[in-house]
Amino acid sequence: MLSPAMDFVMTLSALQSKVQKRVESQLNTHGLSFTELMVMYNLSTAPSNTMRRIELAENVGLSASGVTRLLTPMVKINLVQKEVNPRDARYSLVKLSDTGKQLLKDALVAFEHSSETLTKPIQGKQLERFIKLSEKLL
Repeated sequence: MLSPAMDFVMTLSALQSKVQKRVESQLNTHGLSFTELMVMYNLSTAPSNTMRRIELAENVGLSASGVTRLLTPMVKINLVQKEVNPRDARYSLVKLSDTGKQLLKDALVAFEHSSETLTKPIQGKQLERFIKLSEKLL
C-alpha cells in the first residue's frame, strides 16, 4: 500500500510523462523536443538572450554534459550560438540566435495549444491553486 506521499510521486510521474508526450507531439511539427523548447525559452528570458552553459543546464534539469550534447545539434542548425565569456574563459556562453528566436515564437503557439488542451479539466482558480502548490515543491 502506498502512502499519500508515494501516491503523489507516482501520480506526478505519470502526469509528467503524459504532459511531455502530448507537448512533444505538437512540438515535433517544429522539429523541437520539449527540452529544446525549454532551453530556447530560458535563453529568450535571459539578459541579452545569453546564459552560461552551466546555468542553462541547471535551469532545464540537465547535467553539464547533457546540455552540451543537446546544444551541439542546435548550434549546427543555428538555433543557438556559443560565445566566449569575456569575463571568464572557463565558462562558455550560449546565445539564442535570430533563427532560434523565430522558431521559438512559432513553437510557443503549438505549446500554448497543447498546454490549454492538457489543462482544460482544471481551468481558472483550480489551475492557479495547482500551480501554487506545485511551486512549493520546487
